[in-house]
Parts: sequence; C-alpha cells; structure tokens
Amino acid sequence: MLKHTLQSLGANLASSTSVIHRKWKSLAANSIRRYSDSNPREKVDCLVIGAGVVGLAVARALALKGREVLVVESASTFGTATSSRNSEVIHAGIYYPRNSFKARFCVRGREMLYEYCSKNDIPHKQTGKLIVASRSSEISKLNDIMNRGIQNGVDGLRMMDGSEAVRMEPELQCVKAILSPLSGIVDSHSFMLSLVGEAESNKATFSYNSTVIGGHLEGDQICLHISETKSVEEWDGRSILEPNLVLIPTFIVNSAGLGAPALAKRFTALQSSGVVPTAYYARGCYFTLSHTKAPPFKHLIYPIPEDGGLGVHVTLDLSGQVKFGPDVEWIDGVDDISSFLNKFDYSVPAKRAEKFYPEIRKYYPNLKDGSLEPGYSGIRPKLSGPHQPPIDFVIQGEEIHGVPGLVNLFGIESPGLTSSMAIADYISTRFLR
Repeated sequence: MLKHTLQSLGANLASSTSVIHRKWKSLAANSIRRYSDSNPREKVDCLVIGAGVVGLAVARALALKGREVLVVESASTFGTATSSRNSEVIHAGIYYPRNSFKARFCVRGREMLYEYCSKNDIPHKQTGKLIVASRSSEISKLNDIMNRGIQNGVDGLRMMDGSEAVRMEPELQCVKAILSPLSGIVDSHSFMLSLVGEAESNKATFSYNSTVIGGHLEGDQICLHISETKSVEEWDGRSILEPNLVLIPTFIVNSAGLGAPALAKRFTALQSSGVVPTAYYARGCYFTLSHTKAPPFKHLIYPIPEDGGLGVHVTLDLSGQVKFGPDVEWIDGVDDISSFLNKFDYSVPAKRAEKFYPEIRKYYPNLKDGSLEPGYSGIRPKLSGPHQPPIDFVIQGEEIHGVPGLVNLFGIESPGLTSSMAIADYISTRFLR
C-alpha cells in the first residue's frame, strides 16, 4: 500500500500544492499512529536517503535481494550533485592505504563496474592512465604510489622511464611514469540511469523532491522526518521546520553525500554520540581544452597527488573532449540546509584558469595560452581538511552508533563512483538482516 502511495506521491511532488496535500491526506488515512495531528506515519522496509550513484547502487542491491525499497531524494531527479560533477574516471585502486575501504572497494568495484557496463551496454572505455613525475624530486613519491598499488592487488602496473612514456604520449613531459592499464572512463549518467531502471524493475520506488530533515528514536526504531523540498527551500530559518510525513523503516542507509554528516547530527540519538565526523567541503573546477583539432593525449594523465586531491589531471570523455581538473578550493560556513539541498556555488570563474596553466604545463608544456575554457565544478564530501591526511570512507552500523537498522555513509568522495557497486554489495551482505 505504502509503496504505491509514495510512488504516486513522488511523481506528483513537483505539481500543485493541492495535489500534494491530497496525497499526504491519503497517507494520513492509512497512518499507523500519529506523530502529531499534521504528521501521518507509515512503516517501510528499506529506505535509502539520497539518489546519487552510491545510493542508487545500494537501492538496486537491496531490491535484488527481494526487499521493498524506497529511495528519498531532495532533488527533482537522481545524481544531481557529486555523482554528476566529477571526472567520470574508473579508478584502478592505486592510491589508497592497504586494506582500507577505499582500496578494497575500488579494486572490487572497478571489476564489478567494467563487468556491469559490458553486460548492460553502458558507454565506457578502458583508456589506461599514466601517473607522471614531472621532475626528479617527485620520483620517490611515484615509487610509493607504485608500491601501494601493488599492495592493493592492482594488476598490470608498470614503471617506465620518461622517454618511454613520451613515446606513448608525444605531448607529455615527464622524467618517470606509472602505466595503469586498468584505469578508464564511464558515462556516469548512463550508468546511474541503468541502476535506476534495474532498481525499479525490482519494485524499488523513488520519491524525488522529498527531503529527510531529521529523525528520532522511539524504543529501538528510528523515525525519519520527511518534508517537501519546496517547504525546506521556503523555510525562514526561524520557525520550527515541521515534517509533512514520518517514516519508520526497518533498514536505513544514509547515503546523502554532501549532506550525510549534517543529517546524521539531526538524528536525536546521534546528536551527543560523538560518532558523526566533521564534514569538510572541497570545490574543484574543471576546464575544457579548446582550439585543438585532435586530443593531445590518448591516456588519462595524472600528476603526483596534491593536498586534498589527485592534482589537476587530464581526463577524456567518451566524445573525445579533453578536461583538466579538478583543483582544490576549501569551502567554509556550509549550513545544514545548503548541504541537504545542494545549494552550492558551482560557477567556474574564467580567471581561475590562470592557476591551471602553470600546473598543466608541468607535464603538458605545449599548452597554448587562451586554450582553456570554463567547464564545470563539483564539491567533494571530505572528512579531512586542509593539510590533514586523507581519511578513509566511513561506514557506520549499529555496532558504532547504537541505532538498530541504520547505516551511515560518510566521506564517500573519490573513488566513490568506481566503488559504488562494491559498497552496495558490502552493505547488503554485511548489514541487511
């Protein structure tokens, strides 16, 4: 009953207020018990918060196990935030500490992603990648990266001299490089669309324009507060933000991406627990290469990683467009509502290219003045700030926070896209009862 009601509700949330009120009135008629006169309640089986690539992969995995799944997303469609604002790279699993979630999920997720894309005709390409040392002082770091990749079980890695790398890529300038043949690119939108289709084919329901604004515990059950996104957008910031609906799931995955930590802190059971990590936000801009007849590179080209990211690298999309990025710009003062509703500044100032040219010319010296055009930007949900060492993905179950049936996903930045199916498999086998 609930599934069909919410499916109808999700399809009409963007329509007139009168229609929305009629839907909630219908829910109220079938409510289990009232939170207040204006807050109907419904029980659900599995609820996934967030329809980014990881949330979609989780929803698919749960639905394939025969569970009734509801995905609640604040935006008007899936994958509007970090999942659609990245390099679209399939990572091999080289950079991350041995046995970390990032290393394990990236290696396994890459295998699953290539297999899934081939089976479902998702556009992708195994381009290979060169990680380059542009000066001799970077060679020791390159050696460390090589050793870490081998420890992580990444096959096919090969260290080569700069001259060999330049024979492969004549426009490249470096003194040494690692060839990663398993790296590639994927059409992330097509991948997410396929996940949505498969989840829906297995009876998962998507409710867009619906925002989870908090939750509370009653006994051992968590009750989630759901509001229309429009109501949240129009909230004055002073009055009490009342939910329109309270959902009581058996199993919850907080996959809210940029808003996951802020949302977890709005669950009353976690507010004083100390288990919710501090959120940091790093904006990264991309510039596209213009005024060229052919792409200068056939492989992805990555410099030595920098503070907060993997450096301004060369990526290719499936149409042959060359992109450079992302850089790292730390963002402060992000409020809860902005993180829930993805209210970030995604503009790419043309002047920012001035910082890109010298970084790119370290490995691509023939880059011409005026050839970079603003592309797009994305925000990375990080758990470490400036000049702090990177932190692993954080996946919290009941044994960490004490709330039955709740799984929190924090800091799912790169390689989140590559890792998505492996994360979903882990959640559905490790936590689902």
